Amino acid sequence: MQLVKSITPKIINTLHCFYLTILISFMAAPATLSAQDNSPYSRFGIGDLVPTSSITSRGMAGISAGYTDYLSINFNNPASLFNFQTSPQPKTNKINSGRIIFDVGTSVDSRSMTDNTNGKTFTASNALFSYAYIGVPLRKNWGLAFGLRPVSRVSYKIFRNERLYDPFTGSPIDSATTRFEGDGGSYLANLSTGFTVFRNKKYDMEENLSIGGSFGYYFGKKDYSSKRTLVNDTVEYFQGNFQTKTSYGNVYYDLGIQYRSVLSKKMLLTLGAFGKLQQQMNARQDKIRETFYYDQTIGDIRLDSVSDQRDVKGKINLPGSLTAGFTLQKIATSPKEGAWMIGVDLFLQKWDNYSFYGQKDSLRNKYEVRVGAQYNPAYGKSYFSKVAYRGGIFFGPDYINVGGKLPMFGVSGGLALPVKNQNRLTPYQASVVNLGLEFIRRGNSGSIVKENLFRLSLGFSLSDFWFIKRKYD
Repeated sequence: MQLVKSITPKIINTLHCFYLTILISFMAAPATLSAQDNSPYSRFGIGDLVPTSSITSRGMAGISAGYTDYLSINFNNPASLFNFQTSPQPKTNKINSGRIIFDVGTSVDSRSMTDNTNGKTFTASNALFSYAYIGVPLRKNWGLAFGLRPVSRVSYKIFRNERLYDPFTGSPIDSATTRFEGDGGSYLANLSTGFTVFRNKKYDMEENLSIGGSFGYYFGKKDYSSKRTLVNDTVEYFQGNFQTKTSYGNVYYDLGIQYRSVLSKKMLLTLGAFGKLQQQMNARQDKIRETFYYDQTIGDIRLDSVSDQRDVKGKINLPGSLTAGFTLQKIATSPKEGAWMIGVDLFLQKWDNYSFYGQKDSLRNKYEVRVGAQYNPAYGKSYFSKVAYRGGIFFGPDYINVGGKLPMFGVSGGLALPVKNQNRLTPYQASVVNLGLEFIRRGNSGSIVKENLFRLSLGFSLSDFWFIKRKYD
């Protein structure tokens, strides 16, 4: 009976977190898919790649290969999931229990784009779902996490007015207006687990080797169209729509590894890597070629179908990727000491191997260097002495290859704001509000379009001890 009394409330809390995760995910997914970022570069590949790391990592340029945090979920490297049980701080490991964590994030993007051919600038802003995950310690040095996060977005609407000329005589014929539209994106729903395979006590801390794996379902859609209208003073032309709708999905997997080495009583080095092999998506496609007219009440109405191919099956090859890096931590052994961490990641992805129904795209292999740091002041009476301060930089060419290489550079900063627990009945609950701010510049004066992106991210990490062993019943 004692065991039942101890386990039941935790199971109920877990189910509540699970239902909340599903609710947030399904409410946020449609909003993300219909959002209009209006980035023309999202036309290529699988769209604009969104940040894959947690809000905690985003404040440090997205480092995640060698990063662990017992109050948040590093869902990039599954080998880090063993860390729900313990912290590098020796005094936090006195309770023989692990933490169950509910981690959810959202962001607000403000994008400014400059057309270098005419100097015009336009902006777009959106509030977007980032991720929702639950982490559960299965036993000591073994954890599990599951949830949902977006991977890419397709979102653009561009108008082009032009004058048409006779290709033989060069004489002007008509004017034309073309509307290019794109919508869609991809998501990953996955379950990950990580555990230690080697442990050794040193200086009252634990050095270990952990491995992990992730398995789930990768799915998405890509809908793009070109709608052309010919403008003539005497002849009325029907409008033409050239549209392709594609949906795709398949199982997804990746692997990770971390090695934590205790260098001294106050220094900790963690090496890590994670990645996946090239994977193939099953796809279905509708190809529509039609004439239409626009009604203000109903919208686009088909007049005649020139070509209508439905449910065309095909394959989409997604490239493999590898991320490797390290973190170096200075551990605080007393409240009077501050702590810090610095980390570096190198990310590689071979987009030369990408194909869409057997066709290549304007893509190139992508690499990115990420450097991040975190500082925890000495513990004091001030609230700001309990806040973790983060910063980082990242750079490397984008995977889009239109008009030459597309350089990318970004800086980030963040805060971990602890929330005081006012409930005496749940003394081990811990809540942290994570803030992240990023500025990303994509392209330069030599690019077709130069983009500046400001992203404000907000994350909530809620946790409590799991299966505390009672002394008294």
